[in-house]
Amino acid sequence: MHSPSATLSVPSDFISKSSAPWKSIAATASFKRKRPEAVTCSCSKRKMHNVDLILTLTGGLAAALILGYVTQRLGLSPIVGYLLGGFAVGPNTPGFVANFEMANQLAEVGVILLMFGVGLQFHLDELLAVRRIAIPGAVGQSLVATLLGVWVALAFGWSTAAGMIFGLAISVASTVVLTRVLTDNNDLHTPTGHIAIGWLVVEDIFTVLVLVLLPAIFSANQTGSGNLPLALGFSIIKLGALMAFTFLVGERVIPKLLGYVAATRSRELFTLTVLVVALGIAVGAAKLFGASMALGAFLAGMVVGRSDFSLRAASEALPMRDAFAVLFFVSVGMLFNPHHLLEAPGMVALTLAIILLGKPLAALSIVLMLGYPVKIALAVAVALAQIGEFSFILATLGKDLGVLSNAAVNTIVAAAIVSITLNPLFYRLIDPLERWAMQRPPLWRWLNARNQSRHHFATASSQETELTLDAQPRAIIVGYGPVGKTVTRLLRDSEIEPSIIELNLETVHRLRAEGLTAVYGDASHHETLKSAGIETAGSLILSAAGARATAEIIRLARELNPKISVLVRANYLHEIAALRQAGADHVLTGEGEVALAMTEFILRQLGATPEQIDHERDRIRAELFGAAEPAEIVEKTPIHIQAHSAAQSPNSPDRWPP
Repeated sequence: MHSPSATLSVPSDFISKSSAPWKSIAATASFKRKRPEAVTCSCSKRKMHNVDLILTLTGGLAAALILGYVTQRLGLSPIVGYLLGGFAVGPNTPGFVANFEMANQLAEVGVILLMFGVGLQFHLDELLAVRRIAIPGAVGQSLVATLLGVWVALAFGWSTAAGMIFGLAISVASTVVLTRVLTDNNDLHTPTGHIAIGWLVVEDIFTVLVLVLLPAIFSANQTGSGNLPLALGFSIIKLGALMAFTFLVGERVIPKLLGYVAATRSRELFTLTVLVVALGIAVGAAKLFGASMALGAFLAGMVVGRSDFSLRAASEALPMRDAFAVLFFVSVGMLFNPHHLLEAPGMVALTLAIILLGKPLAALSIVLMLGYPVKIALAVAVALAQIGEFSFILATLGKDLGVLSNAAVNTIVAAAIVSITLNPLFYRLIDPLERWAMQRPPLWRWLNARNQSRHHFATASSQETELTLDAQPRAIIVGYGPVGKTVTRLLRDSEIEPSIIELNLETVHRLRAEGLTAVYGDASHHETLKSAGIETAGSLILSAAGARATAEIIRLARELNPKISVLVRANYLHEIAALRQAGADHVLTGEGEVALAMTEFILRQLGATPEQIDHERDRIRAELFGAAEPAEIVEKTPIHIQAHSAAQSPNSPDRWPP
């Protein structure tokens, strides 16, 4: 048994072959073993460091869950609870304090995944469709908010440079907050959502340009202004290169990569591939092109969204994005210092006035002047009345450049928390505010002076579309195997439009080439069912037996369309009760149908009459499937069959059994 101070000799040939670090260690040809106590202490420290991450995740998510539930029950947005949860585990409250650095990095992952999801659902043609309002709106509102921020900063004795950065920081709304508010109010995929998201994309691109330019501008101020045009041109080139690479190269490589992985039929590999694409392009945008990770993730999502894998990526590959998005709000809440509200109440109040009044009024005026309805103008204006992640990035950069003080950063954080908390509440006031304006005819006519014709046209088009959709019966079929193919043909012959959900990409392509509506994705996710038209469908037919999450598909279908009729195929009789409890109207099992087919075959061979066969089949069906048939036609008494009927004699060659 060796003592703790024993030495271990190192062979000379090992020293000559080892790397430089080992050479320095082995220069004495021996090294001493550490004491057991030191080893135990080191392991204990490593364990405590690892537990930090677990404690941050557990504490932050638990606080967000509890307070999010409370605020939801109070009729407020869960976002308020998430922010309060971050404040509860932050350094400004007693008790447990989460690791802010870890929470901040996890929150950055949440922002990346959320922006990737937004990119999946917002295609380039939608962005181009709102360019006439998104570009002038974002530029005009940012200019107004920045000038107001400069005015407030100068009023409190700050420099013009500090005022510019401060104004830019409070001019940019949070995409995370806006997306969550639009989603909670079912407005994400409406004209309001398209305009608001397009507006923020323009703001984000403008902010990215500012983030790239600010270091160059302040370094140019120290060495001379000759570098400013060069810095501006270089920044534009980098952004253009990022977009060109993402759309020109990414559209060729990423769909093929996803196709190869999807062909393996491995859900884990597909999920991993999408996450690597999202995080990889986000990190590459930041490291190689100097852009933000959020913008890189958004562009990556747009590329995947233009492929056949958009629905599957949105439903399967981002199951953790909501949890990480919650951590974003938790990390913001941890920054909140209530003492600053008492130290500089005037500064915070003026900043909030710009965010909650100045920005919305500017957006409202721009949207109305461009001829959009009042409700869309109000919704866009209110949705943008907050600040978030880009504001914190700009504030941090300004502080690192030595331009913004701690007071300015605290003001931005306090204003962000208050505006994020109030924004969901203000968004719910849009309908009452619209009704209030309608009750004042002069005001209503003035607001609608430029959008009345557009509004009537949009309403008529919407009604015409609804009538067209309602006039065409629709059924959704999950799975396109032999059963699904037969059901599809039957529905088309009956002039019912089938919408097929299938996980085989080649089958989806073939069906689309044949003129059928086919959706590539997993039917156990909201996005897939909605894309197939579940909300207006009359029937849902699950043609594949033994499919995973069959009960979940039925529950989701009932949630999205309570009146839909659900027909389910199952393998075994014992599955019937659970599927009916989940909401299935009719369940057909392989065991039961084989039993019925064999019964009918045997009875025919024994010479039973058609009435006897029907009677016995109804009785067996009731025994196997439960009360699925009308009670009056189900009898429990057995049927007595004449062994030697006129139709079939005992000596008939077709008699079965022999």
